[in-house]
Amino acid sequence: MAYIQQFAFLLLTLFAIVLFRKNILQIKRNILLGKEEDLSDQPNLRWKNLMLLALGQKKMFQNPFVAVMHFIIYAGFIIINIEVLEIVLDGILGTHRLFLTSLGTFYTFLINSFEWLALGVIAVCIVFLLRRNVIKLKRFISKDLNGWPRSDANYILITEIVLMSLFLLMNATDKAIQLQGNEHYHLTGNFMVSGFFVPLMQNIDNTTLVLIERSCWWIHIIGIFAFLNYLPYSKHLHIILAFPNAYYARLKPVGEIHNMESVQNEVKYMMQPELAPASSESTPIKFGAKDVMDLSWKSLLDAYSCTECGRCSSACPANQTGKLLSPRKIMMDTRDRLEEVGKNIKANGSFVDDGKTLLNDYITIEELRACTTCNACVQECPVSINPLDIIMELRRSLIMEDSNAPQEWNAMFSNIENNFAPWKLSPDERDKWTEGQSN
Repeated sequence: MAYIQQFAFLLLTLFAIVLFRKNILQIKRNILLGKEEDLSDQPNLRWKNLMLLALGQKKMFQNPFVAVMHFIIYAGFIIINIEVLEIVLDGILGTHRLFLTSLGTFYTFLINSFEWLALGVIAVCIVFLLRRNVIKLKRFISKDLNGWPRSDANYILITEIVLMSLFLLMNATDKAIQLQGNEHYHLTGNFMVSGFFVPLMQNIDNTTLVLIERSCWWIHIIGIFAFLNYLPYSKHLHIILAFPNAYYARLKPVGEIHNMESVQNEVKYMMQPELAPASSESTPIKFGAKDVMDLSWKSLLDAYSCTECGRCSSACPANQTGKLLSPRKIMMDTRDRLEEVGKNIKANGSFVDDGKTLLNDYITIEELRACTTCNACVQECPVSINPLDIIMELRRSLIMEDSNAPQEWNAMFSNIENNFAPWKLSPDERDKWTEGQSN
């Protein structure tokens, strides 16, 4: 019977790992649909960003109370994985509490630490559920989150509560079984949190306790494997992608906008014709981005890394004054379109035109024109996401490819083209205002 359980557990583990790998590789392929961009410079600064922003959650601590709560959930996810490692090895090897013998009393300390952490995770998840569904903070009730995104956040919080509760109940029944002298359940010392429930189990017979403990063990690990494979479909993929996203963050100063060299050269040659090369340079195929394939791979990684927390939209002056623009929606729309394109390629072998583009079908002209390029969204994002890069690339396509700009802009463009300045004045007449002026 024991061998059957081990074999079943091994199959379950392999299935979970293979499925997760398949989904992650699909996401990687989708991200690499973007244009090449070299972000390998200054590795020391990049590692610093990873440690401070992803691991240390530096930006979250602008609001210390929320940051501490988020850090408890984050630490729970990272640290309790040590306990998950023991469960996996126990399942494969047919052992029980494999690390107990080698760690001794330190094992008791570790499990006690995990239990306090689990209790903290449960408490914080309840608070976060209340913030979303009872208090209804403004950024959590935005129409951006209508439908699946709002449910997704609640599902994750509820799942965390269930998994942590199963962990505590498993430990409580384990200790109760130890006190009844079951030889397979070795003495582990006292667990402070789960130990509170042990006296309630004194009158339960050994067989029932073992059934409860084993059920908690199996449901707990199946829940973790299910959670693992839910991540690629959830905004909580940022748990993983926050690390590469922080490392590959663009290191240019906030507010510095990437200019197209070919366009800069055209302006330079217009102002100084003598600098123009003898042979005409090839013009770029496209200006800006109309669809996800025209964006940088980093912008696509940003889309998958978005936590949908809404801090960007809360800081956006356009959004806060009632305009249609929401930086969070920009990222969500980009990810949705990328997923659609990925499925298209997977089904057809290569992309087959579906009559849709990111520009117009997902993100509207009104949204793009509402952006003031103030960089507030970039500054506020806790995981180094840059919605402004996507907005700027879509704007470039809109104006330079589609010639779609407000009338006021067109007048300015015409003046720049004809008069080399935004004003409707000939270059020869610019200094006429000085005539008659005394020295």
